[in-house]
Amino acid sequence: ENMAADPNKIILTGENPFIRLSPTGAEPFTTNASFWRIITCPAGPGHVLYLKSERTEDRWRIYSDNIAMARWLQQTVQGMLNPETADLSIPVDDAAFSKSGDPRYFWTETVITNDGEVALTWYDIGEPLLIHTSPGEGGRQYGVCTLLSPARGARLTVDGVQAAGKPIPIQREGRPFSTCALAFSESWTEAR
Repeated sequence: ENMAADPNKIILTGENPFIRLSPTGAEPFTTNASFWRIITCPAGPGHVLYLKSERTEDRWRIYSDNIAMARWLQQTVQGMLNPETADLSIPVDDAAFSKSGDPRYFWTETVITNDGEVALTWYDIGEPLLIHTSPGEGGRQYGVCTLLSPARGARLTVDGVQAAGKPIPIQREGRPFSTCALAFSESWTEAR
């Protein structure tokens, strides 16, 4: 068997589920949440949630248990994915993280902060896509190999109050997808 290894440098591996909600069924999103559980990266392991919603007064909030990792992501992959989150003047609040569920049916990430509790839940999970790109492809500095499972249902609450909007059904690679997805196996690369 010829199993080709990716020739690029692996800069992080972990999980990056996301929730993007819209009350109108189209952009702009009223809630945009990027959650990371990092197993390894140059700034160590940990968790971080980048969140902007009407539940955060439409301002970006960052919650993490590893501020070095949160800042490193802002300057690399997360900042590339959403340039608004690259702003290092956004404060990083300490938080504790837990998870529950069965990803075949539903998944919940819970973030306990000094301000209260944020909960992200994905459900009505569709068939996963395996995406593999190289650095430079599609105009992106970094490459990625990720397993994306679209969620037709998703909810985000802050202190028990649900954010407005719902996931938008979209197509990706000609297959049904969503603006909300689980990404349980995600590795990002850069050119050597």
